[in-house]
Amino acid sequence: LLLLLEATLLRLARGSHHPFYNGFYYNNIMNDKDSGEEKVDYFNGARLVVETSRDPIYSSNGANVTLPCHYHYEPDLEAKHKIRIKWSKLRDDYTKEQDVLVAIGKTYMAFGDFQGRAHLLLAGQRVASLVISDVHLQDDGKYRCEVIDGLEDGNDVVDLQLQGIVFPYQPLHGQYRLNFHEAERTCQEQGAMLATFNQLFQAWSEGLDWCNAGWLADGTVQYPIRQPRKPCGGVHLAPGIRSYGPRHRHLHRFDAFCFSSTLRGEVFYLDRPAGMTLEEAKQSCQDAGAEIARVGHLYSAWKFLGLDRCDAGWLADGSVRYPIVKPRANCGPAEPGVRSFGFPSKGKFGVFCYKER
Repeated sequence: LLLLLEATLLRLARGSHHPFYNGFYYNNIMNDKDSGEEKVDYFNGARLVVETSRDPIYSSNGANVTLPCHYHYEPDLEAKHKIRIKWSKLRDDYTKEQDVLVAIGKTYMAFGDFQGRAHLLLAGQRVASLVISDVHLQDDGKYRCEVIDGLEDGNDVVDLQLQGIVFPYQPLHGQYRLNFHEAERTCQEQGAMLATFNQLFQAWSEGLDWCNAGWLADGTVQYPIRQPRKPCGGVHLAPGIRSYGPRHRHLHRFDAFCFSSTLRGEVFYLDRPAGMTLEEAKQSCQDAGAEIARVGHLYSAWKFLGLDRCDAGWLADGSVRYPIVKPRANCGPAEPGVRSFGFPSKGKFGVFCYKER
């Protein structure tokens, strides 16, 4: 036993000169030193401070956005070697962060869906800001900016929020038919994504009141109530977001809360005197150089483009709906909203088409 302990200590002592890589590894692709060799510089004692925006950064689908990040030293000094920068995206369910970009000097590498869309803002010294072009729905969320100087590192988090709308969704076969993975796929099929809690809370603060529970992106099941009532948690509970907490992602079934942002195109209405079947409606949109609109398209057009039409039309999922901005007689309830006729198996209607710009 004594010999084994001595051998272990000797092995640790021999390995003590190896550098520390702050939790992630940079290979030769990220090495832009002229000699082709990585040189480790140990920090000289000053504190590295990283700062991002305290307020959320707002953007929209298809836009370009800059996430600010700056760093400095306390006390002030000049960096004597190349700074390493890492951007990552925090996940809603608090699992491992998603790598976005790493950089050393002017050399950088973006990862996954951010390839070709993410780069550093070259705007002077001590700037580590991230530029994301052609923003996607999935880009919404919190991002960590980490700056590494030898053995010293600092980080801060900035929140990117997309302007959008949350809508509850039930599939063709009725209430509470979706497990988590089916809910994810269903929202994507409607030109949307599963909403986050922050997005649902924002929708609730803007007036969303819905008594059916639905999946959120973090795997929890919740629903927003503005007017307390007996079937929705009881009349004695205050207004708010009711939560079932995390549910089993395969076994449990609920509805979905989907999130859609601003459109990259336009939604328009087509009709015939005798109306159209669903298949005829799809063909009419194709003949017009468009596609039949999805539910997310219609909600976004209603929310952001002021689409107001008191004529029911087919959508891609087989539902029939129409958007009302200015409530009036014979156009449904007294509040603005997207009205639904459900999923009629018979009947002929107009159609809402979507065409990208």
